[in-house]
Amino acid sequence: MKKGTRVLVVDAVAVFFSFVIFIIPFYFIFLNSVKDRRESGLMNMNWPSSFHFENYAEVIATQNHMLIRAFFNSVIITVFSILVLVAVCSLGGYILQRVSGKFLTAVNFMILTGLMLPPAILPTIWVMDLLGVYRSLFGMILVETALNIPFTTMLYRGYTASIPREIEEAAYIDGCGSVYMFIRIVFPLMLPVTATVTVLSSVNIFNDFVNPLYFLPGGRNPTVQLTLYNFMGRYAASWNLLFANVVLITIPPLLLFIFFNRKIVSGITAGAVKG
Repeated sequence: MKKGTRVLVVDAVAVFFSFVIFIIPFYFIFLNSVKDRRESGLMNMNWPSSFHFENYAEVIATQNHMLIRAFFNSVIITVFSILVLVAVCSLGGYILQRVSGKFLTAVNFMILTGLMLPPAILPTIWVMDLLGVYRSLFGMILVETALNIPFTTMLYRGYTASIPREIEEAAYIDGCGSVYMFIRIVFPLMLPVTATVTVLSSVNIFNDFVNPLYFLPGGRNPTVQLTLYNFMGRYAASWNLLFANVVLITIPPLLLFIFFNRKIVSGITAGAVKG
């Protein structure tokens, strides 16, 4: 088999599996979101007898428009977490790549450990309660930031290896200070990996279900994923409304991922050879 034919076959197989893994489940969810409660409870992919787009309006209006408040809370948590992540991890990854020493070796080991160890729920709740940030948006921002720091720092560190040191040396010769040099020269060169961090972390934080469940319980500050509980009862569930809720909360991160897909790939692979 020729090389071009093999590539074509591999691409065709990849497209097929992508269709099976992503498109078919989303089609199933959307189809059941426009059915009535009885038909959606059958959990099949049959065409509905009638379309019920009013399900989406009912989802939005449920519990005094909780979904709108949840969108606002999730956006606040996501935006501020990304800002802190970019500010801290860009500088941290740059220093870990450019500076050597025993202390930084220990810091690098701690970051790698953070990638491997799962978060401790009860000790984290105890610390947050001690600081008075438990069940608050500020506390949730701290949690999401802390959990994403190891991976984000490694991305910035790998990308920094692809930035020529000569650029920084020329800046130093011209009398540029360390802080000014990083802000005006190095950080603009990190825009590809910053776009990658922004998109990946935004999707991850916006779609987070487990952490808000533990660290932001209660109905005062709901997030989009926790609104799924609105349509799940002890003995029965309104599957049509649940699926409509899933469609609504999936659209924003899906669009973000589609539009910035190329930047995600370029940011991840940019420093792969030298990193």
